[in-house]
Amino acid sequence: MSKERDLEEFHEKAKKYDASQIQVLEGLEAVRKRPGMYIGSTSSEGLHHLVWEIVDNSIDEAMAGFATTIEVIIEKDNSITVTDDGRGIPIDIQEKTSRPAVETVFTVLHAGGKFGGGGYKVSGGLHGVGSSVVNALSSFLEVIVQKNGKRYYQKYKRGQVLSDLETIGKTNLHGTTVHFLPDPEIFQETTVFEYKKLTRRIQELAFLNRELKIAIKDKRDDETHSPQKDEFHYEGGLCSYIEFLNNKKEVLFEDPIYTEGEMDGITVEVAMQYTTDFKNTTLSFANNISTHEGGTHEQGFRTALTRVINDYARKQKILKENEDNLSGEDVREGLTAVISIKHPDPQFEGQTKTKLGNSEVSTITNRLFSDAFQKFLLENPKIGKRIVEKGILAAKARQAAKRAREMTRKKSGLEIANLPGKLADCSSNDPEQTEIFIVEGDSAGGSAKSGRNREFQAILPIRGKILNVEKASMEKILANEEIRSLFTAMGTGFGAEFDVSKVRYHKLVIMTDADVDGAHIRTLLLTLFYRYMRPVVEAGYVYIAQPPLYGVKHGKNITYVQPGANAEDRLKEIISNLSKTPKPIIQRYKGLGEMDDHQLWETTMDPENRLMARISIEDAERANIVFEMLMGDSVEPRREFIEENAHYATLDL
Repeated sequence: MSKERDLEEFHEKAKKYDASQIQVLEGLEAVRKRPGMYIGSTSSEGLHHLVWEIVDNSIDEAMAGFATTIEVIIEKDNSITVTDDGRGIPIDIQEKTSRPAVETVFTVLHAGGKFGGGGYKVSGGLHGVGSSVVNALSSFLEVIVQKNGKRYYQKYKRGQVLSDLETIGKTNLHGTTVHFLPDPEIFQETTVFEYKKLTRRIQELAFLNRELKIAIKDKRDDETHSPQKDEFHYEGGLCSYIEFLNNKKEVLFEDPIYTEGEMDGITVEVAMQYTTDFKNTTLSFANNISTHEGGTHEQGFRTALTRVINDYARKQKILKENEDNLSGEDVREGLTAVISIKHPDPQFEGQTKTKLGNSEVSTITNRLFSDAFQKFLLENPKIGKRIVEKGILAAKARQAAKRAREMTRKKSGLEIANLPGKLADCSSNDPEQTEIFIVEGDSAGGSAKSGRNREFQAILPIRGKILNVEKASMEKILANEEIRSLFTAMGTGFGAEFDVSKVRYHKLVIMTDADVDGAHIRTLLLTLFYRYMRPVVEAGYVYIAQPPLYGVKHGKNITYVQPGANAEDRLKEIISNLSKTPKPIIQRYKGLGEMDDHQLWETTMDPENRLMARISIEDAERANIVFEMLMGDSVEPRREFIEENAHYATLDL
């Protein structure tokens, strides 16, 4: 809490946040029976979702102007403590439940300060909804409220009240502390929190809320964890976010462009900067919620960006009368942008409910950004000229790529009617049932074709290392036979014509050798999928096969050792458990071609026995940074990465 804050004024405002602002909609009974309905899943994702439900409540206090610091602690027993210096959850009696408001918040579903509009003008999470769900799914939960000069305490077990709210002391502080331990009966897969995963989101929240200081601390000290702490506070807000995203890139101008405005109770912030790159990175948020699928705020921004740049280019005569306007794709090339809106009633839609649907936001974002961006260009003509010239170059490249695409179609076609000759397709036409294995080399491809189940498994062999699309122009990408074959086999089309709904297989499996070359090929393929087939990755259709590292033959029996951090230990354990007669024969599989068709099916392709890793995009901007660092033109960031991480590498020469 800032020392300069007038505590008397603060407490006066805090008194207005009382039990009357906690509205009750329904009970809690279904949460433990169907937790997935409330937190998505009971896997690691659902586990970490519990933290965000509590942190969102503290963020709501920050957005309302009452909290300036938040701390998240992973305790030694893997429980979580979240503390803020906001007003403190109300402790007086809630009218409908006749119980203290804080108890209502933690024991009644859909009870919180957002409903009715009295508690919060703008809310990220549904304040109170998340609290009760977290409580229901925790072995225990404790809450401490510091308010009105006193400290109040209450404890719960699996959503049930263990003790009445009690006063445990006096204090001149204010805020809320929530301490909970996830219930292993619910989270059977794991109850272990990942520090890096929590830190990424916490840093993002700090970027989005420039007034906020938010810290995370890990108190665990065991074989896999060591104590650590990070604290984030970005006075530059979205501009700091842009600088973070563009840290390893060459930029067209030094300081990010920033605009902020409000209309009809809706606040719009935009920060943007152009780089010499040809990729576009646009991140958008509504009330701190990441809108991965975009929405009306992105639509308004893009429309305004294209119109304003074209108008400016015409008025400044950079674009000639006989030249076409720049397209949206042209003016977004090389752009890094972050759009953040605050809305009193955001409406989300889309497959994952991460697309903003409020129609009025498009008009408001368009108008607010247009006015500010027009003024900026007029006041900064040198930067304006660079932006337009960047768009003109992109337009020329787009036109050249279009010609290359047309020529490519004439030569071999990117149509389903002309499937690549090397593809061994399956007989089923049901995408939900079918799989395609991208296999390195003819030898492994032959084994895979012989060993597969022809009903639902297709095989597409590739020769060596495909083109690194991070460094290649569109013409070169379209001219690459291996890439053309892959897009043709998938049936999705390419570039602007890409349509994920036309995908022919819902499992795209990368199956390469377990050596350095195999890892390189996997990286090249993943770069291609991330850059040009990203909807396929986002849909969860991309997998990496996990062929065994070892085969231990003992008599007629073979035991396989799958990859993993403890593979060597498991190999030793298998050997120690075998009889000395006959002597076990250990084979190290460096290549898929070393296995016959039966072994490849049994270990790597049979759905009953195989091990596969699904590729997901948890954090798009960081994935973008990693791909650029490892596969881009800039050598220095890659050298730094290698120097910092070389000691983790194990080379199998």
